[in-house]
Amino acid sequence: PLKDGVIADFHVTEKMLQHFIHKVHENSLLTPSPRVLVCVPCKSTQVERRAIKESAMGAGAREVYLIEEPMAAAIGAGLPVEQASGSMVVDIGGGTTEIAIIALGGIVCDESIRVAGDEFNLDILEYMRREHNLLIGERTAEKIKIHIGSALQELDTPPEDYAVFGRDLMTGIPKQIIVSYSEIARALDKSIMKVEEAVLRALEQSPPELSADILTNGIWLTGGGALLRGLDKRIAAKTKLKVHIAEDPLRAVVRGTGTALKNIGRFKFLMTA
Repeated sequence: PLKDGVIADFHVTEKMLQHFIHKVHENSLLTPSPRVLVCVPCKSTQVERRAIKESAMGAGAREVYLIEEPMAAAIGAGLPVEQASGSMVVDIGGGTTEIAIIALGGIVCDESIRVAGDEFNLDILEYMRREHNLLIGERTAEKIKIHIGSALQELDTPPEDYAVFGRDLMTGIPKQIIVSYSEIARALDKSIMKVEEAVLRALEQSPPELSADILTNGIWLTGGGALLRGLDKRIAAKTKLKVHIAEDPLRAVVRGTGTALKNIGRFKFLMTA
């Protein structure tokens, strides 16, 4: 029901949120009416934000707050978002890649592109069709990305080749092929270049004082896309800056959201009601 970080199907999103809320309050005798904090992409429109709030209210929320995704990612990665020194976060999620430079509890400049995990899956799917005449589904493409996904065609510790099952487009018969990580790196190259360009655009917008902080502190990668082998090295080579991968990057955003909600008095200034 969500696409590119925003709601695609209003009704199903509401039902999904209801399911999660009831799952948390399974053993409660009272009707749950929790306080809800939702992450939104930086460049999401007011209409998209309103749809998110209405879905959460319809699912039974008492209060709904919104927080921008890179800010939640920065909190989850343990960055000093409230301090004057600048921090740069690149959050590569499922639908969008969110890039932000943060200082004094605010986003100084940001970039948001709709190229992320889902786009990587489509690249792999298209590559299999084009190069191997093999039709695979999105779930198989996701598995390929997890097992042998790479941003570089040469890795120091390469993963083993992966067996892919699909349907031969010529004969219509199921078949199996063996794929190497360097092939997947070629398939993902164009999308990763778009992420690199967005990182460079964000760096171009940053004030000079914060540029000095980023030179010292480096760039932090979060989101599932940060787990792509060699991505940190590739961005480091492109920007000539240190690149760090956050601890447990896949859950950095949700951890940051939990921290912000738990300490709502301290972080309320980062949220929009």
